[in-house]
Amino acid sequence: MTGIKGKNAATGALIGLALGDALGFPTEFNDVPSILAKCGPWRQMALPKPAFVTDDTQMTLALGRGLRTAMDRGVLGPGRLERPVREEFVDWYQSPENNRAPGNTCLVACSLLKAEGRAWQDASQVGSKGCGANMRVAPVGLAPGLSDEQRAGAAQLQAALTHGHPTALAASDLTAHAVRLLAQGAEPTGLVGLLRSYAYDNRTRYHHTWLGDLWTRAQDPSPEHFIARGWDDCLAVLARLQEALREPSPETDPCLATGEGWIAEEALATGLLCFLLFVDEPLTALRRAACSSGDSDSLACLAGAFAGAYLGAAAWPAEWADRIEYHGELTALGALWDM
Repeated sequence: MTGIKGKNAATGALIGLALGDALGFPTEFNDVPSILAKCGPWRQMALPKPAFVTDDTQMTLALGRGLRTAMDRGVLGPGRLERPVREEFVDWYQSPENNRAPGNTCLVACSLLKAEGRAWQDASQVGSKGCGANMRVAPVGLAPGLSDEQRAGAAQLQAALTHGHPTALAASDLTAHAVRLLAQGAEPTGLVGLLRSYAYDNRTRYHHTWLGDLWTRAQDPSPEHFIARGWDDCLAVLARLQEALREPSPETDPCLATGEGWIAEEALATGLLCFLLFVDEPLTALRRAACSSGDSDSLACLAGAFAGAYLGAAAWPAEWADRIEYHGELTALGALWDM
């Protein structure tokens, strides 16, 4: 299989991320020997019954709904995006379905975002670069008709509503960019090089229009210094990813090469590593990410988004896809953007 035109990339990415999330849900917080003891050989891991997802998919859908609302209202800009996404995040925070071991940063930030009149920058957790920023960003890479500036700004703003660390912003921007490139059919063999070039090009670009004075909440002397810290973290982990791909080791825990994924830049790199090790075997990519010593649901979620964006909806067998929680909403949002 290869990236193909008319492949329903948005549906493929959204279903893929949810499948990865569900596959990694039972293995999060376990080491590899424990996972193998519980699940058997990793290449034969079965989708749980029922196929429940975590906050990763829930927040992806919240962002997707907010983004759809914003785009329905006209040209996408920071003011138009911030309000509906903020409302969706707060709704998620208050929902009884928010019981899937969500990250503390998201909980703290969303509790602060509830306050009417509070600037979102005052809710943002500028010390956190947790993977919660970029495990949910795929919709920004899938929504059609956005300029490069809109996509980068939207990716960073949605991250900053909860995770205000510059690395969370840069990793979210890179994740959305990777999803976009793969959906457009970019060759996976050249993907890491394209992402490194993008990181270098944007290293000192602070999106004032989208982020406002967020940078002043940290201890940096300038906005350029602030954002460069994030891109430098991403460039360092992309170098580790490139090294891991020179001598691929599919049977080795991927977290040993590029990190456990609890933080944003490692989640991006290790999720990408799992996809790139098994470009034409999307279920194997999900299983590799789920059978890892790190944040397995988020890693598999990202691997699924990358694989689905590249291969399209046909990547996922119906006996898996049809069972995933929130299937109806995932496919409806995907179909809207695939039209």
